[in-house]
Amino acid sequence: MKLSTRGRYGVRILLELALQGDRIIPIKVIAQNQGIPQLYLEHLVAPLIAGGLIKSSRGTKGGVRLVKPPQEIKLSQIINLLEGSVTPVDCVDEPAVCPRSNICAARDVWLEMKKAIDDILESKTLQNLVEAQKAKTLHATTTTYEI
Repeated sequence: MKLSTRGRYGVRILLELALQGDRIIPIKVIAQNQGIPQLYLEHLVAPLIAGGLIKSSRGTKGGVRLVKPPQEIKLSQIINLLEGSVTPVDCVDEPAVCPRSNICAARDVWLEMKKAIDDILESKTLQNLVEAQKAKTLHATTTTYEI
């Protein structure tokens, strides 16, 4: 099971906004800072707006910003909005797709995997990523290498 670029880039877009504070950030700046193609990023903005995570402003000083503080935005919200359910196999969310769902021992493992993923995504907020990113950036800039 793999997250698509939609989910991964969506998290990076919101992380960039959280790192920038409560400011309106132009799409072009987010694309440059996060290494995301601008056209692709523009396609992800609409569902993030519709999902109530970001707000857009038009005009020469336009762009996007977070609607809520980073500590109130769970990674599960972002992933579910852009990816839908994160499940290893279809029968987890739709048992009717497999006639063996009610007697399948492997399905129990898939259900456990889904729960573990959901629990992790539900327990992490955008603020957790902001703190981790700042720590990684600080570590990268203070680390010296001797030859």
